[in-house]
Amino acid sequence: MIELPPYAKGLDMTVAGLHDGAPLIAMPFAEKVQGRPGFLHGGAISGLLEMAAIAAIIHALKERGEDASFKQVNVTVDFMRGGTMRESFATGIITRLGRNMANVEARAWQEDPEKPMAFAHLHYLLRRT
Repeated sequence: MIELPPYAKGLDMTVAGLHDGAPLIAMPFAEKVQGRPGFLHGGAISGLLEMAAIAAIIHALKERGEDASFKQVNVTVDFMRGGTMRESFATGIITRLGRNMANVEARAWQEDPEKPMAFAHLHYLLRRT
């Protein structure tokens, strides 16, 4: 099981299983993630995408029997539609897991993974332990 960072726990995010082989992160709708009335705050969506990317890296490293510390060096988020008052989900897909860098694409959605709310491209610097 993947341990999510305190930020994720603060927004009640959980690992809800796997989706296409990657950890599926779930975030319930609550007042603390609301932006304009009835909609998710963009920062909450971005945070969900980041937690999905982190979970994907941890999962991939564990599958390889490796361990590393990592820090984010770049992130780009593309918002596609507003998140409404329902549970949200996200997964991260590792596009490259090298010796020193990891590149991850993350996708967030609500009811249908084929109708994403947002995408993110994230780059992490790895330090093998």
